[in-house]
Amino acid sequence: MDKVINGVCASNLFSEIPTIPFYPQNRFCCGKLNVLKTRHKKVITLDIGAFKAKEIILQCSADKTVYTCQDLKALTPYRCTFGYDVIVYVGYALFVHCRNEQEIIKKLAQRNISISDREINFLGKKFITYLAVAHRESRQQIRKAMASRGGYILHMDGTCEGDSPHLFSGVDGIAEIILDNVKLPSEKADLLIPFLRQIKEQYGDPISLVHDMGKGILLAIEAVFPGKPDFICHFHFLRDIGKDLLEDEYSQIRNRLKKFKIRSRLRQRANALEEKMITEDLKAVEALKTSLNKGEMEPSSLHQMPALATFTMIHWAFDTSRELNGYGFPFDRPHLLFYHRLKEVYSVIKQIIGSPLGHVNKTYKPIYHLFMSIQKLIDDPVLSKSVAEMEERVEVFEKLRKALRIALPEGKNGLNDDGDDTDIKTIEEKVKEFREQITTNKYLSQKDAYKKVVQQIDTYWEKLFADPIPVDTPCGRVFIQPQRTNNTMERLFRDVKRRNRKRSGTVSLNKTLKAMLADTPLVKNLDNEEYLSIILDGCSTLEERFARIDSNIVVEELKKAEKRSERLHPELNKIIREPELPQKLRALFV
Repeated sequence: MDKVINGVCASNLFSEIPTIPFYPQNRFCCGKLNVLKTRHKKVITLDIGAFKAKEIILQCSADKTVYTCQDLKALTPYRCTFGYDVIVYVGYALFVHCRNEQEIIKKLAQRNISISDREINFLGKKFITYLAVAHRESRQQIRKAMASRGGYILHMDGTCEGDSPHLFSGVDGIAEIILDNVKLPSEKADLLIPFLRQIKEQYGDPISLVHDMGKGILLAIEAVFPGKPDFICHFHFLRDIGKDLLEDEYSQIRNRLKKFKIRSRLRQRANALEEKMITEDLKAVEALKTSLNKGEMEPSSLHQMPALATFTMIHWAFDTSRELNGYGFPFDRPHLLFYHRLKEVYSVIKQIIGSPLGHVNKTYKPIYHLFMSIQKLIDDPVLSKSVAEMEERVEVFEKLRKALRIALPEGKNGLNDDGDDTDIKTIEEKVKEFREQITTNKYLSQKDAYKKVVQQIDTYWEKLFADPIPVDTPCGRVFIQPQRTNNTMERLFRDVKRRNRKRSGTVSLNKTLKAMLADTPLVKNLDNEEYLSIILDGCSTLEERFARIDSNIVVEELKKAEKRSERLHPELNKIIREPELPQKLRALFV
């Protein structure tokens, strides 16, 4: 809100842009202070709006010391129009409140501030850069805060979309503070090693590490943190085993459903039935409801009931989402569930049309047509074989799922599931029992799919089960239990993507990930009161903290980021834009 003086909005106090003089605070030196020069600049702040700043610069006649106005420096960066308060306002609006450029323009216009889309985008990058510099300047304080808890557990992960760069982040899993970020072409070890070395140099060795099963991450950790307790995420481990175990048969089921075009056929049939029923829809629904409650069909509704029952069964077959838990494949298997619902519908219809009434009654035609639409699919031997094999593998996968006590079928947390509170030793014993069940079962142990499951368990056994780690703190020795999942990272990237989708209104984030600064995830740290207190370093606001940062450092950081984002040399870009480039190139060679 604008400051209000005697009921008048400060941004509307002036009919014309005012000129405000700014003098240095120093009035005494070893010699006389003379006016060296006067600088004029336009300044825009939230409280006043736009004004002209007239800065008088003084110089000592004896030692030639130059004195500038600190008050002006506290308002706006050197050679910049917009004040720190506008930079912070735009930064929060973009990255915390997820407002788009037009919304911000409208809000700032109410405060007598005129700004363009391009300026908002630039101020957003400035906000992230100032925050990143403040973060780097506070690393020692962050390190001390982590040491007071016994150290930090380094969670690592990356995200990308399409051909975008990989946005890779390292997070302290105890305090959930983002420590560092980088944009990389891929998650290969040789690219990750410098990033991990930088974290090690800045924050020291972690208590332990938690991550997914990427080969690049495993090799990089071995190179930078040899001998450190290193654990893989139980959720990622279980998901990878599930994909390897179920993917082939599940793909076969999906492809057979697609080959029979069952979904499109059923939708067409449902649409045709809906057009016929549209005039008496409400009455028919009430009649169906009454019949279902009574368990028998009323003679008066006999002519309309088969069509509505058919329509309802089709939509029931499609309505698989309520049986899913939000974990994604391989935990949720919507195509298999759809097949089972079709099979149940087929079985019910077979009983209906096989009854004496169903056999002779012409009004049962819609039900019979639905039966014929499903019959070929149900009778398909390839699909039946894939479903049978899939069911067997699902049963084995569900046993491992229960042994690990994570992403359980009855779970309600979806992708935020960190696993239940079962003791890690109990989980270890249950997984050991599961492994023995497979290896001692003559039928299962002979199948390659189950051999691979056992092989994966053996390969990652040492990285799955973490005992509490003893650490020394200023308050004495404590034991820290590493988290079983890397969901801290998953939640971070989902939040980054959700905020950008909300702001941009687009589902694809390919261009956003290409354009965004690598340190954008640091905004998430602002929700952490301890972190905010550390980076403020005695200042009362971010505006005050940013004013303490050398603006030249920010300018250089922005230039570096711009160079990194340029895929082609600027001069080459100019050449490419030449309309007659091919003809000119031809002239060079012909």
